[in-house]
Amino acid sequence: MSVALLSAVEQLTLLRQGNISPLELAEEHIRRIERMNPVLNAIVDFDAERVRAQARVSKSGSLAGLPVTVKSSIAVKGCKCEIGSTLNRGSVPDEDAEVVARLRAAGATLLGTTNCPEFLMAYETDNLLYGRTANPWNLDYSAGGSSGGEAAAIAAGMSAAGLGSDSGGSVREPAHFCGICSLKPTPGRVPGRGHLPPCIGPFSILGAIGPMARTIGDVSLLFRVLSGRDEVDSVSAPVVFREMSTEDAKQFPIGWFEDDGITPVTAETRQAVRDAAVTLERRGFTVRRFRPESLEAARKVWWKFFVQCGEMFYAPTIRGREMKLSPIFSEFLSIARAEAPLSAESLLEAWAECDVVRGKLLAEMKEYPLLLMPVCATPAFRHGEREWMIDGQIVRYLDAMRYTQWFNLLAAPAVAVPVGRSTKGLPIGIQIAGRPFADEMVLAVAAAIENEFGYVSSPIALT
Repeated sequence: MSVALLSAVEQLTLLRQGNISPLELAEEHIRRIERMNPVLNAIVDFDAERVRAQARVSKSGSLAGLPVTVKSSIAVKGCKCEIGSTLNRGSVPDEDAEVVARLRAAGATLLGTTNCPEFLMAYETDNLLYGRTANPWNLDYSAGGSSGGEAAAIAAGMSAAGLGSDSGGSVREPAHFCGICSLKPTPGRVPGRGHLPPCIGPFSILGAIGPMARTIGDVSLLFRVLSGRDEVDSVSAPVVFREMSTEDAKQFPIGWFEDDGITPVTAETRQAVRDAAVTLERRGFTVRRFRPESLEAARKVWWKFFVQCGEMFYAPTIRGREMKLSPIFSEFLSIARAEAPLSAESLLEAWAECDVVRGKLLAEMKEYPLLLMPVCATPAFRHGEREWMIDGQIVRYLDAMRYTQWFNLLAAPAVAVPVGRSTKGLPIGIQIAGRPFADEMVLAVAAAIENEFGYVSSPIALT
């Protein structure tokens, strides 16, 4: 097996023991990228000589020599960060995002930036600049979005780990589709400064940069390295990383549900959630069936902020240039513009309602501060698919993705971890969510689940 398919923690162990050099490890990843990326289309800015130059420089730090990638909506000095749009063609930031600066300070080797849908407003990675990203489990299927390029690169062993971003499920859905792990942290735990576009206004609540990797141990390592206050970030939280073991996490009851009572999920998805619940109970956790009543109210407010405010934020950028937009972003605009425009009064009401709904959800989660549920109503879908028949009900594209959106509105941590497989052999992940700032707690529970099911390499990774 290629050393590139080992976990990031294992790769770092080999580096520290001198069993492999940073340049040798970089070369292994370079070979895999050159062989696989033309098929997957996951990495959009890659220069082998640039990678080698980094790897030749002696480094220290907790990630010294580890090859990583970064979503092309997070500023990387010297790399294209075009957010998947022809309107930003050739855009190269002059400085790193704070999280990228922390990766460099920890000694990581930056391989390049990864593909995303135009302006991040889709759960499928496709654009006019680079085209679509394929799923390493089946090339006919989507890698998800908006961090689809990042998920595909990691699942294929082209990158040991990396960074995505999430305002409605954008690290969790691709992780679920591609069979890897990811964390959407509490906003402010990981600095968002340098994300493009900026996480401001309602997106300071909804959005977060989050680590993605093949194992929960790797995700936890990245979170430990990246978390911590950014003194010039207005939403950065003065919260330090706190170790939490599996035994520590067992003192917190877990509520679980298979669906939200509105949008059904596939039979394999239900089974994955049940299997995870049984595993946790067998390992000594308190696990009970429980579904908060405020989920749909949270989703409605999320919709106003993400969809309607999102369209308003982009309006000045795209005005007069609509003919240059990709079909996938035009699809988002058509969905947003089908709604009545937000007035100043309705926006103010939504902002107030946001606080009310968040308060109700927090009150419901006092008894069950941890929740276990699906990531999505379906496994990965075929490129371009937009509706499915589940339990005799037509489930449309954005409705299928609702299971992640609640926790963006709550500004709460949520982690995706692979558990099962569909009848077509596609990965199925489950989601663990917690109250705001309980990031370490959700990671500890996810680690207990992962210990039972383990990581499975994608078929293309093994070729």
